[in-house]
Amino acid sequence: MSQTTTIQAVAFDLDGLMFNTEHVFFLSGDALLQRRGKSMTPDILQGMMGRRAMEGFQHLSSHLNEPEDPHELWLESQEIFHSLLDMHLKPMHGLFELLDYLDELEIPKGVATSSPRAYLETLLTKFDLTHRFQITLTAEDVTHGKPHPEIYLSAARNLGVDPEQMLVLEDSETGTKSGASAGAYVVSIPHEYSDYGDFSSANYVASNLTDDRLLQLIAGGKS
Repeated sequence: MSQTTTIQAVAFDLDGLMFNTEHVFFLSGDALLQRRGKSMTPDILQGMMGRRAMEGFQHLSSHLNEPEDPHELWLESQEIFHSLLDMHLKPMHGLFELLDYLDELEIPKGVATSSPRAYLETLLTKFDLTHRFQITLTAEDVTHGKPHPEIYLSAARNLGVDPEQMLVLEDSETGTKSGASAGAYVVSIPHEYSDYGDFSSANYVASNLTDDRLLQLIAGGKS
């Protein structure tokens, strides 16, 4: 991004960026693996994070003593995940403050997630956020999942901006690479389950969604 380029739109990842679902996913994945005499490890989690469900569960299956059907693993995981969701689900620190700030500046925003649409709609509805995003893109809307740039190229097109004018907010190495490959300005906000990733392709790494440098970057787009 050049010195003269300003942020004209923002694309949010979902899991681990807007909500602490990676914590819930860790718990459910660990429970799934314990049924098979194993436990969740950073290597398994990193290989799943940011990817579409079947790609992620193919990776998990490869770590089992006897590989299983990724779809069946996903179904079993979903049962565990949803049983834990109400107890553990929380918005990430600063989410509502950042959304309010973007509304104040009239900067359009969207969600670009590797998760299925029904899941996205469940989370957004739970926190009354559906109306706050101009566009939403999910696993069903792309041919190639992250780290391929397709979803963020599509997000920029649907938000009506050039990719280099779009800020991408990501928490995972996979998503960061996707945004960077699309030519967007990427700010990564890793958490305890993703901070071991390679974020060298990000423009910078922030501590949370209300990081001062992040807010200054956004304000520069409407100065």
